[in-house]
Amino acid sequence: MAIHPTAVIESGAEVGKDVQVGAFSYIDHDVQIGDGCVIGSHVTVMRYTSVGKNCQIHAGAVLGDLPQDLAFRSEKSFVKIGDNCVIREGVTIHRGTKSGTVTSVGNDCLLMAFSHLAHNVKVGNKVIIANGALLAGYVEVGDQAFISGNCLVHQFARIGRLAMMSGGSAVHKDVPPFCTTRSVSLNKVMGLNVVGMRRAGVSSEARLIMKRAFKILYQSNLTLPQAIAQLEAEFTSPMVLELCDFVKSSQRGICTFAKKYKQEF
Repeated sequence: MAIHPTAVIESGAEVGKDVQVGAFSYIDHDVQIGDGCVIGSHVTVMRYTSVGKNCQIHAGAVLGDLPQDLAFRSEKSFVKIGDNCVIREGVTIHRGTKSGTVTSVGNDCLLMAFSHLAHNVKVGNKVIIANGALLAGYVEVGDQAFISGNCLVHQFARIGRLAMMSGGSAVHKDVPPFCTTRSVSLNKVMGLNVVGMRRAGVSSEARLIMKRAFKILYQSNLTLPQAIAQLEAEFTSPMVLELCDFVKSSQRGICTFAKKYKQEF
C-alpha cells in the first residue's frame, strides 16, 4: 500500500491490499476500496461508496457526493463501482436520491474526463462514456454501449446494449439496442452500430439479420406495434427478440429514424 502523506483516509474506511492513494486525496468513512486500486491526486471518495478491484481513479474525480435533487432528505444511499474500471479526471458520480437506492457502474467501464452520472444511474459492463457526457437521474445504460463526447441523456431514458450515441447528440427517449444516434441531433437514430457489434464478436450472419430487423422497425411504414408483431413472428434471433423486448418495455418511447441527414440545432 502506498498512501501519500497528504492524503486523508478517515477511520472506518476499508482500503484493500496494494492500493495507491495520491496527494491531497480524501477517502471518507463508510467507504470500501478494493484491492489493487490506484487513486490519483485530489480525488474525493465520499461515504457509502464502494469501489471494486483494480480500478484507476484519476485526478479530481468525485465519487459519492450528494445527489443534485431538491427532494433529497439526507437518506442513506449508495454508489457502487465494479472491478477494473477507469475513471478519468473530473468525473462526478452522485449517490442515489432515496433511502437504500444505488448509483451503479458495472465492470470494465471507462468514464472519460468530466463525464457525469447523476443519482440512481445504472451503467452496465464494458460501457464507455466519453468526455463531457451528462447522464441525468435514473438513466440506464446497457452493456457495451458507447456514449460519445458531450452527449446529453434525459432522466429515465435508456440506452440499449451495444448502442452508440454519436458526439453531441441528445435523447429524452430510449435508444434501442444495437442502434446509433446521429451527431448533433435530438432523439434520432441513423442506423445500426455495426462497428460496435463487430468488435463485440457478433457474426456477419447475425449482423445481417439485425439489418433486416432494423428496416422493419424503422423503414417499413408500419406502426410500432405492427413492426414488433412482424419481428416476433418472422425472427427467432435472440438479438432481434432483445430488441423487441426493449421497445415493448419503453416508457418514454424510442428514438425515431433520421430520414434526412441535415443538421438540427
